Amino acid sequence: MFDFTIIVLTGQYPTGVSITRDMLMCAEVMAPSMGLLTPRWRICSLNGGTIRLQGGLSIDTSPLPLEYQNDRSTWIMSGLGLNNARDVKQRLQDEDIAHIGKQIVSHIQAGGKVAAACSAVFALHAAGVLEGRSATTTWWLAPLLQSLEPNCKVDADRMVCADGPIITSGAALAQTDLVIHLLREKFGNELVSAVSRMLLIDNRVAQQASFIVPEFFARGDELLSRIIERIEQSIPNVPSVEKLAIELCMTERTLLRHVQRATGKSTTALIQSIRFRRARTMLENSRLTIEQVAEAVGYGDATALRKMIKKITGANPRRAYKTITHL
Repeated sequence: MFDFTIIVLTGQYPTGVSITRDMLMCAEVMAPSMGLLTPRWRICSLNGGTIRLQGGLSIDTSPLPLEYQNDRSTWIMSGLGLNNARDVKQRLQDEDIAHIGKQIVSHIQAGGKVAAACSAVFALHAAGVLEGRSATTTWWLAPLLQSLEPNCKVDADRMVCADGPIITSGAALAQTDLVIHLLREKFGNELVSAVSRMLLIDNRVAQQASFIVPEFFARGDELLSRIIERIEQSIPNVPSVEKLAIELCMTERTLLRHVQRATGKSTTALIQSIRFRRARTMLENSRLTIEQVAEAVGYGDATALRKMIKKITGANPRRAYKTITHL
């Protein structure tokens, strides 16, 4: 019986596959010396054999068993190496996505779990297992996932999201956070701490929010570009959502619809994201105190900025300040 099954598809992002393999191998090596249960894992593909990944790399795999009743392992899928909506939609039409989707459904129905990171979350969408659940994915593809899965709560700010048998994580290197979550869930904090120390995994922030670049959403969207530019230029005196809508000659509701469609965020959340990024840049590149930065980005006092830092990084203000200045 295996605890984890790494699922490999052609063209996957190789770093995600190798991170998963290396972390599980490290856990397998360290657990016996610590007197802990040893994780058992395997690497599988639909038909087995050598699977080509991106960049000319490849990996040997075993065929995925077709009998699910005796498989209680958690299946782990890393990113498919897709960066935009066109590529995602095209990849979802491929035959192997349909086949793995059917097997994902059978695995879940038999009592198994499936974990996916980055663009691999779209394979879960194709399988039809995100309906009515909460999920995350790489932040710039979150609006697309939400449009494809209107009955799924897509939270792009989260690094890892667990909902029943489905566990999802954010952009490519959130694969690390996904494996940490899975190891902790099944084998406890002691083994996770040992693996993290051995592989020098430390100071992981709690959310993707601190990495979001609003301008990325605005590519090819003239209105959103204007909105972001207006907010950027007005800091620290950012106009209210009401005033912003008036300036753009639209209702607040219309403004909200456009921002949500493009970014997956509310107008207020977009403003906060831009403010936070400005604050982060100042903390990284200047000797200003948090109090001075808070004033410079338009917060009434440093308490509001500290709360925002804690919300986004998951750390207390003192540790969060250290985390942000070393990202």
